[in-house]
Amino acid sequence: MPELPEVETYRRFLNEVILHQAIVALEVRDAHVLGTPEDVLRENLVGRQVTATRRIGKNCFLELSSGQVLALHFGMSGDVGAYRHDHDAPRFTRVALHLADGLRVAFIDPRKFGRIRLTESVAHYQQAKKLGPDALDVTATQLQQRLSPKKTILKPLLLDQSITAGLGNWIVDEVLFQAKIHPERRANTLVTAEFEALHAAIQLVLTTAISHEATYRHFPASFLIHARGWDESATPGTEKHLFCPKHSKTKIAKSYVGGRATYVCPRCQPEPVKSE
Repeated sequence: MPELPEVETYRRFLNEVILHQAIVALEVRDAHVLGTPEDVLRENLVGRQVTATRRIGKNCFLELSSGQVLALHFGMSGDVGAYRHDHDAPRFTRVALHLADGLRVAFIDPRKFGRIRLTESVAHYQQAKKLGPDALDVTATQLQQRLSPKKTILKPLLLDQSITAGLGNWIVDEVLFQAKIHPERRANTLVTAEFEALHAAIQLVLTTAISHEATYRHFPASFLIHARGWDESATPGTEKHLFCPKHSKTKIAKSYVGGRATYVCPRCQPEPVKSE
């Protein structure tokens, strides 16, 4: 699933190829991904330009010269691409914006869970979808204000897009590992220093992932993500990635928290005591 780092990479790509280009045609190959009727989209896109790109959490926005905004949500498998000729169109291109210079910008979605829709503004979309502040913008104080009153365990709260937008499953595991906090700690038991550590870890994980364009094998060996088994190139030919990168004799433990696969270091992230 495209997470915040992937969507930020998509946004930067779109910013390079589509900005201030006139949209001369809208090509719809599969209307299933449209959250706004095709004729309404065509009426509001053709002849317009994208004046800016924005992102909140996992949502990407193209601000149009008309004042409206095209919102892109990538679902489970969405992506973007560019091509010039039909035979070069990426597989699973569902919608393409044809630009004045001949380039076509593709919305790619194999599983068709993504959506393209018009909205009157980014703020309106954020309110309608009940999205909290973007995870890269949220402050330690905001995290503490939003989380400290809650007696719920921490991981599901961090996944709640209304609290902060953009944290997905592996990101939350990584953030909690870097902050040395167990995912089953109750939010109201955290002290100010732990909220500050949580905020610093969010910044570290997201900026690192974005700088590597969400290519997991390039992430530092100090990251927990390698234990998920997605890519073993960080420790080729060994099982070193299955152990804590800070304590090489401690094996990373897998469990399920809130129904989601969860990875923790038992040494770095001690389990909460029963009273918590």
